[in-house]
Amino acid sequence: MAHILKNKNIEIQLDLPTENYNFSRFDWTGKIIALRFQGIQMASREDLDTEQPHSSGKGFYNEFGIDTALGFEAAAIGDWFHKIGVGLLKKEDAKYHCARNYEIKPANFQVTASSKMLSINCISAVVNGYAYLLKKEVELQENGFILRYYLENTGEKEIITDEYVHNFTTIGTDSIGADYTLKFPFPMKPALFEETVNPEQKVMLGDRTIEFKGVPQKPFFFSNLSGTEIVTAQWELTHFKSKIGIRETGNFNTDKVNLWGTKHVISPELFIKIQLKPGQSANWTRTYKLFKTP
Repeated sequence: MAHILKNKNIEIQLDLPTENYNFSRFDWTGKIIALRFQGIQMASREDLDTEQPHSSGKGFYNEFGIDTALGFEAAAIGDWFHKIGVGLLKKEDAKYHCARNYEIKPANFQVTASSKMLSINCISAVVNGYAYLLKKEVELQENGFILRYYLENTGEKEIITDEYVHNFTTIGTDSIGADYTLKFPFPMKPALFEETVNPEQKVMLGDRTIEFKGVPQKPFFFSNLSGTEIVTAQWELTHFKSKIGIRETGNFNTDKVNLWGTKHVISPELFIKIQLKPGQSANWTRTYKLFKTP
């Protein structure tokens, strides 16, 4: 049964680790599947047409290691490697694909729930010298929520990974279009983007803002919006018609900011790099604020 965090402004719905989504990509700790601000829907699903809604992203799902998973290179084909926040995945061939449905041995999860916070520990097995402890808290605030992370290297080998929240964001039921504006606190550098997918040319890039010329019917994607320059980890999405906005701010700087979206959802992604020697740990937070615009 989903856990609800709720006050007069905010309602957050979360699935517990072994509930519903059981795919091998996104972190199973603190799966935020729905968010409402003053009764307005603020999140959607990755794919509205799928017949398997528990195999794709939704809400504020996050992921560790989109490009390669922990210990993948060290594992033999047929052996097991780590997906942080999920468990062990069975290696099928020589290249890791985040969207592949790998066979899973789930990690050990411990859940502590209250009316204002959901805390989840993810304790991994030791495989090929790799092991970790992940702790995540989702704390309700008056006008938003905070994600708190703690990752400890409990193995014998170094952990090198990254983490981001996919942010399947929408405001109300309006399609992504002219009423939406996405802002960043840094100038974008299109000439240095690693990848640009804008097939209908409906996504319009300004210096620090992104707007839309009509409703995009096809997915769009831009990688490394800052051109790998280290910048403040923040984005802000506002909706003109409803006069509502949402902002994510990390307590870290980042050199990787991506943007994915399609007709019904927009997903700005703030990546944090993580490098931990055995015995080391890292803490970071992501703060979400929801607000009314003038």
